[in-house]
Amino acid sequence: MKIKKAVLNSILTQGMMPLFYYEDVEVSLQIIRTLYNAGIRVMEYTNRAKPAFDNFKVLRKAIDKEMADLYFGIGTIKNVSEAEAFVDAGADFIVAPTINPEVAKVAHKHKLLWIPGCMTPTEIYAAQKSGAELVKIFPANVLGPSFISSVKEIFPSLLFMPTGGVEMTPENINAWFHAGVSAVGIGGKLISKDILNNRLYDQLFTDTVNAIELVKTAM
Repeated sequence: MKIKKAVLNSILTQGMMPLFYYEDVEVSLQIIRTLYNAGIRVMEYTNRAKPAFDNFKVLRKAIDKEMADLYFGIGTIKNVSEAEAFVDAGADFIVAPTINPEVAKVAHKHKLLWIPGCMTPTEIYAAQKSGAELVKIFPANVLGPSFISSVKEIFPSLLFMPTGGVEMTPENINAWFHAGVSAVGIGGKLISKDILNNRLYDQLFTDTVNAIELVKTAM
């Protein structure tokens, strides 16, 4: 249970989970280095395209060598074969867009944190039944903070992390934490296509430092 608890604690302490995918592995590594240098200690790489697996293996080796205290998880895991492959490649945790109890079993077998995506109270209940401690509320921009306020009392033992369209503004971040979330997942609003395509690492560093400060203030 050691890594599972450590990853969860890291997410809760950080209050935010950066996530991204990019086909160029060298750019991906520079993005991760920039996030790390800005203070990030837990993040998600998403399994969004065929190169993701080979990229992940390269990135994992670099992280082990350069950033040993960074927890590096894999997202967009929809089936058992993907889950097993990425666990074997060194994923520290598994994030999923849906609830697949078989994927949950893979995570539990390896004593890893499993974070499934949910959009309804029924899905949240199913996630809880499959052993989720932290649930990804997705898509966050469709559901909004008021959804969290409405369901949180029904599931007092669960932790919530909205992902998908969370805005990096004091108003939006404050609204989510005021509603009762434990962390926010941030993808394209932080690691935008512009930053990725134009290698804007300095901008990403500044934006990440600001994002961390925004979240700390709201928590």
